[in-house]
Amino acid sequence: MKTIPNLLNELSDRVGSKTALVDRGTCQTYSQLRERSLTLGEGLRAQGIEKGDRVGLWMPNIIAYIEMFFACAEIGAIVVSVNTKFKSFELADIVSRSGCKMLVLWPDFKNIPFFEILSEVPADGLSHLESVVLYSEKESQKFTIPACLSNKNIVNFSDLYVQTELEKRNIDEQDGLVIFTTSGTTGKPKFVLHSHKSITVHAGEVADHFSYADKDCRMLQAIPLCGTFGLTQTLAGLASGAEVYCLPVFDPAQGAQLIIEHKITDMNGSDDMFAMLLDQSDDDIPYPSLKQAGFAAFNPALSDIVEHAEMRGIRLAGLWGMSELQALFARQEISMPADLRKRAGGVLVSTHAKVRITDPETGEKLAFGEQGEIEISAPSQMKEYFGNPEATRNTFTDDGYIKTGDLGYQEDERSFLFIARMGDVLRLGGFLTDPKEIENCLQEISGVSQAQVVGVETIKGVKAFAFITSDAQFEIIEDDVIAHCKARLAGYKLPIRAVIVNAFPMTESANGLKIQRSKLRDDAAKIWQQAL
Repeated sequence: MKTIPNLLNELSDRVGSKTALVDRGTCQTYSQLRERSLTLGEGLRAQGIEKGDRVGLWMPNIIAYIEMFFACAEIGAIVVSVNTKFKSFELADIVSRSGCKMLVLWPDFKNIPFFEILSEVPADGLSHLESVVLYSEKESQKFTIPACLSNKNIVNFSDLYVQTELEKRNIDEQDGLVIFTTSGTTGKPKFVLHSHKSITVHAGEVADHFSYADKDCRMLQAIPLCGTFGLTQTLAGLASGAEVYCLPVFDPAQGAQLIIEHKITDMNGSDDMFAMLLDQSDDDIPYPSLKQAGFAAFNPALSDIVEHAEMRGIRLAGLWGMSELQALFARQEISMPADLRKRAGGVLVSTHAKVRITDPETGEKLAFGEQGEIEISAPSQMKEYFGNPEATRNTFTDDGYIKTGDLGYQEDERSFLFIARMGDVLRLGGFLTDPKEIENCLQEISGVSQAQVVGVETIKGVKAFAFITSDAQFEIIEDDVIAHCKARLAGYKLPIRAVIVNAFPMTESANGLKIQRSKLRDDAAKIWQQAL
């Protein structure tokens, strides 16, 4: 039975005395991780959390996050991964719509103002939430609870470690395990639900493909655990018996220190992350223990990162993944020359996965080399969009493939290349973002009639660029518009400009008038370049 509890039991039996996690000097073995997760699971049960209940994890990369993930898995609860970059209305929307019964956070963590964000949530903004678990690393810490939590059951994280007779759970491999959020066409994130089997099988297949078990693997966990990129890497590392070094939030100086001191052998991250790590040292070969790594290309200004890293001893390889299929789904061969290795896509990690390219208009399967929509069938694919059967039906083909919405082509039966998103979804700060989310925020402003958001390339990567039309009765000031968004959206979603226009460019189609978003993208690029 492919479940997380079975995986953890197997690891405890096989490599129980080996270090599993290291977090700011604190070490935990595989056996300790299993025992603490079991007792933590009993603590959750004592708080009324049962199989199928949703538990929101809104925490940085620390041991407690991983323990809580495994604890939820032990009792059949479903983890809702809450991005630590979310602001108040994003948090309230996700916690409420997913039906979270419990939310776990670290209120006195210095890097993220959790309570400050919660203080902006209306008193009834988390009406479905019953319990809030507060993690702290200070003894007898007292908190001033925000109004939106005043009627919730407040629990200290440490009090959840319940020493009691463990109750056996009936966990099936098809049971829901974790929800990732991803953008949808309505402007509200969709909830990607994965099962125990999809997560567990993929962790093992990534571990095998990346050869984590074939060496003394020491992995740096710098990617946020709240997304599939970070969680996939950690679970693959643990599935192989590796030592996983947690970095609560990415800091290049701290990351560089960990790599050097602990001779880190493996990590995956963004192009920005590797550029910042390389900038930390003037040595020709700054990280001799780190021989190869996977990267996701989010910043067009770093198009030479693979060549630059190779000159300094690190062989980067392009990756491809998505929440619906999980991260580290495909990787370029590490033996390839840099110009080929830097491309997104690559060889399918799973030997059981299948890929095909189809004509988006006819659905016809295309030949190798022809561009079309990437469709994939794999053991790692999601169970469903939680609470959204229509979106689920629209994403799966009749024969079980996932329509990725990505443009690409196949090189051969086992590999493909990603070219671009087929729709207008933006990748901002490494996260796929539906521009409708930002447009909805803009249209809350008095005087804004309509809003359109496109992407524009900057030296810091793709950024959101807004065009708005206004009601003549109101004076709209651009700085006020940006400030409105800044207070309500994660930083990576913040528009760099909000340009007022009389009307949007339109085109006639068989279905009526449509906004020419390609023209808006061109206009945004011109305006941005003129301002430089």
